Amino acid sequence: MKKGCPYGTHRVVEPKGVLPQPAEKIDNTMEIYDNEVLIDVQTLNIDSASFTQIEKQAGGDVEEIKKIMKGLVEKQGKHKNPITGSGGMLIGTVKEIGPALSGKTDLKVGDKIATLVSLSLTPLVIDEILEVRPDVDQVDIKGQAILFESGIYAVLPEDMPENLALSVLDVAGAPAQTAKLVKPGDTVVVIGGGGKSGLLCLYEAKKRAGITGKVICIGGSDKSTNRAKKLGLADEYFAANATDAIFVYNRIMELTGGKLADLVINCVNIPNTEMASILATKDGGVVYFFSMATSFTKAALGAEGVGKDINMIVGNGYTKGHAAIALQVLRECAPLRELFTEMYA
Repeated sequence: MKKGCPYGTHRVVEPKGVLPQPAEKIDNTMEIYDNEVLIDVQTLNIDSASFTQIEKQAGGDVEEIKKIMKGLVEKQGKHKNPITGSGGMLIGTVKEIGPALSGKTDLKVGDKIATLVSLSLTPLVIDEILEVRPDVDQVDIKGQAILFESGIYAVLPEDMPENLALSVLDVAGAPAQTAKLVKPGDTVVVIGGGGKSGLLCLYEAKKRAGITGKVICIGGSDKSTNRAKKLGLADEYFAANATDAIFVYNRIMELTGGKLADLVINCVNIPNTEMASILATKDGGVVYFFSMATSFTKAALGAEGVGKDINMIVGNGYTKGHAAIALQVLRECAPLRELFTEMYA
């Protein structure tokens, strides 16, 4: 059996010398190297920004969505959206484990897992697309995938349905980073607070900011804003187009008495929302861009252009313990679990 690099560079076809994520093409042969895990894939959970773009390109036609997805994998050996650069994640069953991983992993053949690394770097074969669920960005397939030695994963919990766990694990970094960033007494703004990652962030922010803090939810529509409001996850709520930076800024100024936010969390799946996040943040504050639609260039030059001395975290979906933290939110908050079950399970 061939020896592999822990980071999967042995799978890179072109260009040579790069890691699998930025590579244009990787080897998706399903014969494993000595340090890889072979997975029989059940469901792909496509990144929200990626699925939104694919659905728009397909004009909402499910058969065209299937065609686009299969074309991406056939061309690249992985599911990486060339427009958004993002992928998603998967759930499946462990079929084979390379001998070099003996003693290094607690995985067993037959384990049901969710991979917590992006599909944009994961060798993947789609034999057949069985069902596309556009309302939840999930796609059931027959196929296989490879998990590298460095790849993170979570064994699916026994106390919740698989698709429910998948929907949360897909965005696990958002509530986990929120838990790490929010301090007691903070004023926190969540842009896209009515969506999947946004709702989880609102819960965690309210929990961590405490009674002396303030959490403000900005929804993308009245419907999504009311969804969060019914759950009582924030102190203030309003709907806004997050690309309208001045409108968002004026509302946050009003709701904070001109002090602005200590932390702004951006969970939207559309581009050009960087400035709304930046303007809503006070000097010395933090913006966490969880959104994969974020442009680092726009954020960096935008903050400089308005003289904002703030710290920006761009798109880091991983922090230690993120899977456990995200799943715990659903265990702690029964109304949120009920909503997620209705929407995703």
